[in-house]
Amino acid sequence: MKNTELQSLTIDELRGRLAEEKDTLQKLKFAHAITPIENPMKIKHSKKTIARILTQITIKDTQIDS
Repeated sequence: MKNTELQSLTIDELRGRLAEEKDTLQKLKFAHAITPIENPMKIKHSKKTIARILTQITIKDTQIDS
């Protein structure tokens, strides 16, 4: 997911996406622990997506407070 797509979402939508992405990351980690997954870069991509979402949530929260 690109930053421009994340910027257009509301805080509630971002929190929903965050929950989905955390669930995906957890499933990837479990799958990788049992048997190596085909593309371990998916884990790295998922972590970066979570960080981007958290950043956008922080930005939107500070804009509301200002």
